[in-house]
Formats: sequence, structure tokens, C-alpha cells
Amino acid sequence: MSVGGGPARYGRGVTTAQRADEFEALRPHLLAVAYRLTGTYADAEDIVQDCWLRWHGSGAEIADLRAWLTTVVSRLGLDRLRSAAHRRETYVGEWLPEPVVTGFGDAADPLAAVVAAEDARFAAMVVLERLTPDQRVAFVLHDGFAVPFDEVADILGIGAAAARQLASRARRAVASAPPPDPAHSEIVGNLMTAMAAGDMAAVVALLHPDVTFTGDANRRALTAARVIVGPDKVARFLFGLAKRYGPNWLSASELALVNGDLGSYTPGRPASGGYPELSPRITVMTVRDGLVCAVWDIANPDKFTASPLGGQERSDPGVWLGGQERSDPGFG
Repeated sequence: MSVGGGPARYGRGVTTAQRADEFEALRPHLLAVAYRLTGTYADAEDIVQDCWLRWHGSGAEIADLRAWLTTVVSRLGLDRLRSAAHRRETYVGEWLPEPVVTGFGDAADPLAAVVAAEDARFAAMVVLERLTPDQRVAFVLHDGFAVPFDEVADILGIGAAAARQLASRARRAVASAPPPDPAHSEIVGNLMTAMAAGDMAAVVALLHPDVTFTGDANRRALTAARVIVGPDKVARFLFGLAKRYGPNWLSASELALVNGDLGSYTPGRPASGGYPELSPRITVMTVRDGLVCAVWDIANPDKFTASPLGGQERSDPGVWLGGQERSDPGFG
């Protein structure tokens, strides 16, 4: 069997060491494809590992290894997307993509390559969650990785015209995501400074009229149980967190790049000084027109895989809603 054009380069004569070297060279690309397809770094790692096992055990004569492996990853990603519906149905509260946290100026960090593209920014990843599995595959592969529509169609089991139509519909939906704002770091930094100073008026002034605060915890930590809308409500919620956790909340936060943009992560802290235990979390913001238009609070420890928080979990999960804790199992 031959995939791609030209003479076969890979087949039974390739040693295990050669296979491993070639695969490792392509791993960042494959992880980027899998992550953009699934929105979950843990799933992306599993898919890439499965792809390696399939290639390692394959005797296929392969002319274009990158294209062959990309196809395998894409089909595995499509399977994950189609089977994820039940997982999403049983998820408590809002579902957000898994953030990828990296350091500043560390181009050698393999995670940085996964989110190097503009359409891997968190706001764009959130919009991808609204697409059907087939739309997402068609759009990500063609627009994100320049895979020809005939190959996309083969992966989806449809015609090339249908694949184009899927990508077109996805493109219109993705266009709603705000583009990266050159003032992102400055605006986010100003908001954090205003929070630290306890200046609610300054915080409100930095929030977009349509700002939203979205928490994701799956009832395993404290966060907003529903999407909070509007600058006044979002500001009050943020200051409610500051009042509840005291100096622990802001002093424990570490600045980092979250999907390539300035954000923060907060390691868990035990209860102390009269303040309750602080749940670990990752905070992401999006800036539009020079104002923060979205704040995402990821507190589900299952989504810490691609961050320094991997393995951290709150020992006593609860729900934070409108300034008070609730035990209602319908929220989390």
C-alpha cells in the first residue's frame, strides 16, 4: 500500500530506531492536529501514542509519512469527537477546552508548538467546540493544516464538495471568535493590577460591555456554576472571590502564557489564616477592542494535563455561585 506520491520511503526495511526518530520529529505537528481536533491535550497525547503504535506495527509502504500519520491522527480524532457526545451530556456545568500553559520566551518547550498558530488561541478553541465533529475536522485540517479537500473527504467518508461545504459552514462560525488583540498583555496586566489594588471601578472600566465569566469544574472545585454576563456582575464575582480567599488568591497566581496569550495559573493552597482552601485553577482572558471580553476559569483537575498544575485536585469539592457555596448536585 502506498500513501502519497512518489517512491515509497517507509516500509518493512525501516528499523525501530529510524521509525522512532522520524516519529519524534513529527510529534509536535501531530499533537497540534490532535489538540485542535479534540480540544483536549490528554486526548491528543493518547491519539498520538495510538498513531505511533499503528505505524510501528504497520508494514505499509508509505511515500509521505507526514501525510500518512496526519490522516491516522485525524481519523482517531474524529472517532474521539463522535464518541465525546455522551461525556459532554454527563458533564456538570460548562465544558471548556483544556488549556495549554507555557512559560515566557521558551520556544524549545514542546507544548509551545502545539498552540503556536493563531487559531489555537483559547477563544478560537472555544468556538471550535460549537462545531459538529465533521465540520471541525474539515475546517481544522483544511484551513489549519492545508490538507486538500479530497483527502479531508476521504477521512470523513464523503465527497470533496461536501467537505468544502462543511469547512465553509465552520469558517463562518469560527469568524465570530475575536482575533488576537495586540494590547492583550497590557490590558490583562492592567486588570490584574486593578484587582490587586481592590479598585472595582477600574476593573469595571477594563471589562467589555458584553464580558462573560465562564467556569469549568465538573463539580470538582469551586467556580461559577453559570455563565456570568456584564461588567458589573463579573467584577462583583471577581471581588467576591478575592474576599473569600483573601491574599491567597492573587498572591498564589503565577503569570504564564495560556494558549499563547498572557494568563495565569494558581496552585492549590490549604486553608489558613481563616481563609478556606484554594482550589487550583487556570485563568484565561480574551481582549476585544482594548477591553476584556471573556474570562474563563478552568478548575477541573482533569484539564490540567498541559500545565504545571498536573495532578493537583481540591480535596473538598463544592460549588461557588453568586458569592456563596452550594451543595446542589446540579451545579459545579
